[in-house]
Amino acid sequence: MKFIVLTLFKEMYDNFLSNSIIARAISKGLIEVKLVNIRDYTKDKYHRVDTAPIGGGAGLIMKAQPIYDALINNSNPNTYKIIMDPKGHTFNQSKAIELSKKEEILILCGHYEGIDARINKYFDEEISIGDFILTGGELASMCIIDSVSRLINGVISEESIVEETFNSSLLEYPQYTEPYDFNGDKVPDILYSGNHKEIYKYRQYQRLTITKKYRPDLYNKYNLTKEDIKILKERENNIQTKKELEAINKGKKFIKSK
Repeated sequence: MKFIVLTLFKEMYDNFLSNSIIARAISKGLIEVKLVNIRDYTKDKYHRVDTAPIGGGAGLIMKAQPIYDALINNSNPNTYKIIMDPKGHTFNQSKAIELSKKEEILILCGHYEGIDARINKYFDEEISIGDFILTGGELASMCIIDSVSRLINGVISEESIVEETFNSSLLEYPQYTEPYDFNGDKVPDILYSGNHKEIYKYRQYQRLTITKKYRPDLYNKYNLTKEDIKILKERENNIQTKKELEAINKGKKFIKSK
């Protein structure tokens, strides 16, 4: 997978490309990231890449010519071309999976008050990473490169990808480390049982209930399987039974909730 980034601020990528998983993926030849300075392609004698908007308005607009020349000199007909733009489709895991199947992706990072609208027709898609404003597209492009890269075969373990949040529209289950007891909070005993079937059921129940609580929008899109329904019923019945036993042990009459 090759990424080509058209930017005015190449230095912003220094740490991003030289650390952690991305750096290892580059060193292994699994991904390639080419940074292109748009300013290198301006024909303005003062090397300007922006100007005041025609018709008035605040700020400066990136000119079409430097972007166009940077684009045609660093892409080919098979390059998938993206503009980072707040009016684009919101980026999500499904889009990351779709992009991971491309051979080459070019990303244009806007800056200042935007870009000349006449450049849009030379790109395949506009993408936003959320409903908020950044000073430029660089940070957003890093999110896309990171998210897509980790889906490339060999970048991270396949097992990690399969169980991750959003791969099935459900949030991930809670994870724990030693010690067993931390400030009174104990690791659930089921995780020490060695019973992988029961551990799976426990974790799937956690994913379902956590998603329903924190992201009902995702939960409502998720199609419960027969196994999910069984897990929910078994777990909820088990919780009810525990409450009854606790009440009996305390010598209290337990009243079932309707």
